[in-house]
Amino acid sequence: MDKIRIEKLEIFANHGVYPEENVLGQKFVVSAVLYTDTRKAGLTDDLSCSTNYGEVSHFMKKFVEGHTFMLIERVAEELAKEVLLHFPLISQIDLEISKPWAPIGLPLETVAVQITRGWHTAFVALGSNMGDKKAYLDMAVEALKNREDSEVIKVADYLVTEPYGGVEQDDFLNSALQLRTLLSPEELLDVLHEIEQMANRERLIHWGPRTLDLDVLLYDDLVYESETLIIPHIEIQKRDFVLIPMAQIAPYKRHPILKETMQELLNKLKNQ
Repeated sequence: MDKIRIEKLEIFANHGVYPEENVLGQKFVVSAVLYTDTRKAGLTDDLSCSTNYGEVSHFMKKFVEGHTFMLIERVAEELAKEVLLHFPLISQIDLEISKPWAPIGLPLETVAVQITRGWHTAFVALGSNMGDKKAYLDMAVEALKNREDSEVIKVADYLVTEPYGGVEQDDFLNSALQLRTLLSPEELLDVLHEIEQMANRERLIHWGPRTLDLDVLLYDDLVYESETLIIPHIEIQKRDFVLIPMAQIAPYKRHPILKETMQELLNKLKNQ
């Protein structure tokens, strides 16, 4: 990915733990690397095909001056998010915020925070087999659409499927969607759990009936495991109610471990 660099933009603003820092203000130095495709601009000499670094610089200055936070970590986090939301051609940003006058009572040149933030592609499975199933799936899609930090790209057709896991219950309505998001994997999981709670989801029986079930299937090409989340979802290749909608919206997306596409995994499952 191509890069545009903004080096050492000086901004006088009111951020700090101590009250006098918020009142008197101090100097901050901001540097950014903007990841964007400059190919078309380079071929056409058309600024509208690229990200205007002057506009980004003025935007960052206005944002940092116009807010007050205690921590430069928070300044960096909020600034990175706002730049990504306001400049659609930027897919990722490396951001450094330095504080040359940090009041720690020791001789030092500067302290700084460096972060990298960007857009990610996630795939989410949706399912319901209680109450108004379609309404629950529609609600989940709309809840994700209404988030500032996420964009629903594609939603597969809703699919009626038999229950999975051996528990006697009603048929499911299933789907999958593609999401562009600024959320980390664990943050995305938390959001999905919040949406499930909006549908009064109760986790009483493993693989049991539920008003709404939302699972992170894939996140970029990440292979990830924690106490609460495994990516890719460990049973993608076993579930036709996942592979059928995935093959519809992302047939050539490869499983990061199995190295086979969603369509190939579906064909293999059908042959079994």
